[in-house]
Amino acid sequence: MSDWRDPSTLDRVEERRTDPAWVEALWAHPSSVVLDVGDAAVAAAPDGGLDTRPTAGPYDAGRQFLLGLVEGRAWFAQWAEVGLTPLRSIMDGLSAADLQVAFTGAGLATWHANSAFCPRCGSATRVVSGGQTRLCDVCGRELYPRTDPAVIVAILDADDRLLLGRQPTWVPGRVSVFAGFVEVGESLEQAVHREMAEEVALDLTGLTYLGSQPWPFPRSLMVGFAARARDAGFTAAEGEIEAARWFTAPELRAALASGEITLPPHTSIARRMIEAWLADTLLHPQPA
Repeated sequence: MSDWRDPSTLDRVEERRTDPAWVEALWAHPSSVVLDVGDAAVAAAPDGGLDTRPTAGPYDAGRQFLLGLVEGRAWFAQWAEVGLTPLRSIMDGLSAADLQVAFTGAGLATWHANSAFCPRCGSATRVVSGGQTRLCDVCGRELYPRTDPAVIVAILDADDRLLLGRQPTWVPGRVSVFAGFVEVGESLEQAVHREMAEEVALDLTGLTYLGSQPWPFPRSLMVGFAARARDAGFTAAEGEIEAARWFTAPELRAALASGEITLPPHTSIARRMIEAWLADTLLHPQPA
C-alpha cells in the first residue's frame, strides 16, 4: 500500500520540463512509456496493473503530458475516451509508484480537458512545460492545475469511540470518517469545525493533524485530522449523512467480520485513519 507520507517516487523534473526540445527528446527515448487516462480512469492491464505502451510517433504537446520520471523512465499521460477502467476499481492493487503515476495522470489530463480557454479573456490556451501549464497568448495569463483541499476527520469521543457514517450514494454497508471541502477564506482547522458541525452537529476540540493524500476524484488533496467531540450527542445532516454510529474497536471488528459494514479502499487515507485507530496508533503513531 502506498504511504503518502514517504517521498514521492515520481520525479516531476521541474527544472527541465520547460525546455520543449528536452521534453520532445524524452518522448522519443526508447524506454519512455505513455498511459491512456481519462476522468478518474486509466488504461488497465488484465492483471489489474497499469496498461502502458511505448511512446511512438511525433510528440504532440497538446495531447501528451509529461508526468515525470520513475527510476529514470519517463512517463507520459494521454487523454482517451474509450478503453479505460475506473481508477477506484483497481487502485488497491497498484504499486506505490503506479498509484502516484495514475493519480497524477488522471488529475492532470482531466484539468487539461476542461481548461482549453482562458478564464480571463476567453481566448484559447495552449500547453507548455510538458503539460504542467497552459498559456493564454492573448492576455499572457498562465494557468496551473487546481488542487482543491478537503479535510477528512476521525472524530473520537471521551471513551475513544470512533464515529463513522455513510452517505446515501455509497454502496450498501460502506461507512467512513467524515470529510468536506475547504471554502474560500477558510483555514483547514476552520473547515474541520464547520464541516463537522454541518454534517453531525458536533463541537470539536483537540484537533490533531494526521497527514494528507492526493485524491483524483476529481483533483483534491485530502488533509487528515483527528478531533475529540465535546459530547457524544450528534445529529446527522438530512440528505447528506444517511446514518452514523459510534463504534468501540471490538464493535467495529465484529461488524466488519459479519459483513454488516465495509470500509473505504485500502489506498485511501480514510482507511488508513480507521486502521490506525483500530491499532491504537491514531494519536500515538509508531516511529518511522
